[in-house]
Amino acid sequence: MTETTPYDADRARFTRQALARLVLCDHAADVADGATGLIATENDPDTGPGGRVSQALQLVELAERALTSAVIYERERGSSWTEIAPYLGIGPAEAQERFAAALDDWNTAFGIPYRLDATGRKRVPRLPTAAYDPAWACDRLDTWAGNRLVLVNDERPVSSGLVMAAPEELPPVNP
Repeated sequence: MTETTPYDADRARFTRQALARLVLCDHAADVADGATGLIATENDPDTGPGGRVSQALQLVELAERALTSAVIYERERGSSWTEIAPYLGIGPAEAQERFAAALDDWNTAFGIPYRLDATGRKRVPRLPTAAYDPAWACDRLDTWAGNRLVLVNDERPVSSGLVMAAPEELPPVNP
């Protein structure tokens, strides 16, 4: 399924590195939001037995997703497996093997933007939402960061640092 997506032109303004960074930002925001649920104690009596363990496990799962996004971002920015592996506490070959499926999915999504759902009737974007619709992601993450990062004094704390596509890399505009 290689049809174009409604966001192709907008996405073309961003490098793959920038799109990977947006996905990492989005997943990091999910981790931060997930962690806040474990901080307040007022609702502890309302949480059933084991409830906080469930929340902590969800936080670990969100962190694993952020880690995968970080690896994809590092690969997009040119980091080698030899450079990434020490931070994972494993060897380069093991690191490559561990994240191979996620990187394959990432690369496939740029050539085949959709997959069919289980019914075979609905198209589902292959790219993570932040990479599929980067304009929306920039707006949402800039607002999120602006509301939570007290020491950051930037109107666009997320989108201002992204590596954008060079004008010659942009597709021609249809008149």
